[in-house]
Amino acid sequence: MSLLARLHAIQSFDAPLSGFVPPIIPSDIKEPLPGLRFLRDEVKRDCDLLQQHANSSANAPYLIAVWDELVQARQPVAIYRTFSAATQRAVKVDVVAENGARWVRVNTIKNARLMMEFREVDSYLTSDDEDTGPRLAQTEFDNSVLRMGRELLAAAKANPISIPAPSVTATVTPQVTMRLTRLDSLNHDTPDPRIEKTIQCLRDMGIDVQLGERSFPAPILESPPKPERLEPTTNINLDLSALIALISDISHSPLPRTEHEANARFEPPQSYLDWKRDRIRQNQRLYDVEDGEGDASTWENSGQHSRALAAQAIQEMNKGILDEIHERISPVITTVTFWTTSEARHRCLQIVSKIGGERERKRADALLGSTLCTRTPPVPAPVTAKTAGMDDAGGKTSADTFWEDSRYPAGFLPLVPVRVYPSILPAVEDASRQSSTFFDALARTCTGILPHEAVPIPQSSSPSDTSLQVLEEKQIPPAAPTSLPKLTVHTVSSTLAGASRGYTTLTTNRSSVKAMLKEMRRGGCYEPEVREVDKAALWILDPRSLSEGMRSE
Repeated sequence: MSLLARLHAIQSFDAPLSGFVPPIIPSDIKEPLPGLRFLRDEVKRDCDLLQQHANSSANAPYLIAVWDELVQARQPVAIYRTFSAATQRAVKVDVVAENGARWVRVNTIKNARLMMEFREVDSYLTSDDEDTGPRLAQTEFDNSVLRMGRELLAAAKANPISIPAPSVTATVTPQVTMRLTRLDSLNHDTPDPRIEKTIQCLRDMGIDVQLGERSFPAPILESPPKPERLEPTTNINLDLSALIALISDISHSPLPRTEHEANARFEPPQSYLDWKRDRIRQNQRLYDVEDGEGDASTWENSGQHSRALAAQAIQEMNKGILDEIHERISPVITTVTFWTTSEARHRCLQIVSKIGGERERKRADALLGSTLCTRTPPVPAPVTAKTAGMDDAGGKTSADTFWEDSRYPAGFLPLVPVRVYPSILPAVEDASRQSSTFFDALARTCTGILPHEAVPIPQSSSPSDTSLQVLEEKQIPPAAPTSLPKLTVHTVSSTLAGASRGYTTLTTNRSSVKAMLKEMRRGGCYEPEVREVDKAALWILDPRSLSEGMRSE
């Protein structure tokens, strides 16, 4: 393969974070390998130079060597990562592999370049024999390759990784590999025993020294086989985002016929614009803000929200979220049960009672076995005499109420009622639990993310609607954060509830899933070689927001 062809191959190569596709629906959910974009950018610049000047690239051997290390690394987690140590400058690691336990640094120094360093040292020895000034000669054997090795070892010692174990968490210092692609101690054109001495000194330090370029087997370039279709478990765990999506008016209302109609459906009505303008002016007077300040960002945020709702309606036109669920579970639909945590139920009812529309409120109460949402004034208009108390007067079931204003027939999905776990963690081990390394690793990761005081233990069920009513009348408290910025306590707790029982967790929170997968790799919780189950641990759908109060119709 020519130099240019290999560089083009790097640009098109999609390096996975590991050779394993996690059991997630859809199967294309993966986080881009950190640093891969920078490698591609460097390669693109070299390709452009080669095409323009048709000359050899000085940087190409290094780029190809890094690529070779990447595609043959086990569990790569980053490229071009920089690590610091307290007593020296930061060092660059070309490939971080084995979930952080292996650092690989490529050095393309040639024999001739190292020989130049030796000659410079020799000149200092000669000069010191002739002069009486300060000595410049080395007091011990050293060169740039050895200095790189020492810096890598010091940085590795200063940046240990944690590997969870059944009872304790072990701390491990990353192992260092140096790939010396063009250094050859057996080269008779440049014989110098100090080259061999350099290599031996690196090995004596504990560094894994690899000489020459890697052999590059062709199968690495082949696309990985398409994973088999995953199915959810018959018990499906719903997090807060999934509950909101099931209640959303976008998921149930008649579909817009065109994209233009979808956009027009969520153009803010004039009454809302007038209210918003008055609210801005009140805030300006309250906080002594000059006239005009803050208006642009406020209107921009309103427009962004309307566009986001329209985009969700357009997605719904292509394929409804309830259709996706029905299609996936249809072979076993009569045996499927939906579950949620007490906290997810709690927050969902609070949110819907605050900003949900009339139909969304009725669905929330029906889905979650509550009366909280329909006891409070809906958005944007109060409950009318015609609709208030229809469940009691008409003798309808909760399922009838849930599907009443939907474009889907009653019972399209066995959602009602969603069951609530008595506790986050199961009190006893379920004999029918879907057991796998991934489910266990996901549960361990969630437990590690949660603050110690938030790690749940078996306890009583959810708070009563009476206590929720009191909380609802106040401002909804913000979600409790974890140590990771993209993850909240209720999101991680919901995932833990599903993973600890071997249930598929249904979510629309894609960024949270990626953050959890990243944390699993960082902690070394999971190093599979093959997929061991055909059941999904996580199931991601596109989000659907509460939207009834934003409709302009």
